[in-house]
Amino acid sequence: MDPMLKRGTARLNRVPEVTIDFWLIKLMAVTVGETAADYLSMNLGLGLTTTSLIMTGVLVVALILQFAQKRYVPWTYWLAVVLISIVGTLITDNLTDNLGIALVTSTAWFTVTLVATFIVWYACEGTLSIHTIFTTRREVFYWLAILFTFSLGTAAGDLLAEQLDLGYLSSGLIFAGVIAAIGFAYFIGLDSILAFWLAYIFTRPLGASFGDLLSQPIENGGLGFGTIGTSFLFLAAIVAIVVYATISSDDETMAEAEPEV
Repeated sequence: MDPMLKRGTARLNRVPEVTIDFWLIKLMAVTVGETAADYLSMNLGLGLTTTSLIMTGVLVVALILQFAQKRYVPWTYWLAVVLISIVGTLITDNLTDNLGIALVTSTAWFTVTLVATFIVWYACEGTLSIHTIFTTRREVFYWLAILFTFSLGTAAGDLLAEQLDLGYLSSGLIFAGVIAAIGFAYFIGLDSILAFWLAYIFTRPLGASFGDLLSQPIENGGLGFGTIGTSFLFLAAIVAIVVYATISSDDETMAEAEPEV
């Protein structure tokens, strides 16, 4: 075993603690991912392919900055989350609109891909805890899982709201109910790591559903606020919370110690 991973060795965790602020920013980030992807590809007329190429390039730069930190830095971390949310949405949209792949197929595919990522991650590292992301390999697994949760959430949200014609509000309430059930299960004893990843997965379609509800035209089942207004509103809120977190707290979060094996 790498002596740097033994019990008691101080390592800096590269991702944030799971707090109320974390979930608030995450929900707003996934909402921005949905509305910003629509704004760039449709309102600006860039199209899905061009938008996907541009945003993937920007995401790569953001991830290079994130991996260079070797510790949790709020602005680089959340910049990567917002961008990976946008790219995850675009991946699903490309599969649906450009390649004609059914939403039920993409939902199943991303579910299998995400589960496979967790299996390989656990086989390599022996844990899926986000409290011990202190090596590059663990961070690679972490961001891969995040990407697939966003793509899966987009597909699942669109499947319920559009293909199954449940509407954005009903779909959002269904996903909110699932998250509430996960929270209750955690309260009565569900494993914390499993509870976190389940909640993380389902907050994506929750945010996407309410993002579409706010931004889509009234005739399409939305409230008509538009992608521009919705995107900038939530981006401003994200920036405000990240700035506050940066100023008010110590961002050097120590990773949990692991038992020797």
